[in-house]
Amino acid sequence: MVLNKITILLCFVLITFSFLGQVKTDDILGKWLTEKNEAVVQIFKTNDGKYAGKIIWLKEPLDEKGNPKTDTKNPKPELRNRTILNLVFMGGFEFNNKEKEWENGIIYDAETGNTYKARIYLSDKNTLQLRGYIGSPIFGRTTTWTRKYDK
Repeated sequence: MVLNKITILLCFVLITFSFLGQVKTDDILGKWLTEKNEAVVQIFKTNDGKYAGKIIWLKEPLDEKGNPKTDTKNPKPELRNRTILNLVFMGGFEFNNKEKEWENGIIYDAETGNTYKARIYLSDKNTLQLRGYIGSPIFGRTTTWTRKYDK
């Protein structure tokens, strides 16, 4: 029984590490469904070769008055009228080939108006792990997104 569990765990670790060795710089591109299924984010490559993301779908795109949701919590008053839909809220990510992750990025949380440092890695080709943090990645939170395929 214990031997079977160890064998299964070892196989899982080997499969995970074999996938990580195959991660390529543009594997992050595409549409991703957020952890709570509240939004779809399009990750794209910018002109400077870095990666960014914008909200392309919201489960609830309208506020209580029936108007498109806006960035009301933004610390800059001049940005509070911009809509959440199509908002580029993350960017600056660079692929680190050695670590097989995208790092040096930032992510803006429109629900709080806060901006955090961030990094991303893929646990498999359809599962993205996004870690937002202050200062060090130790002091942060990770959220899991799943790849969204168009039908």
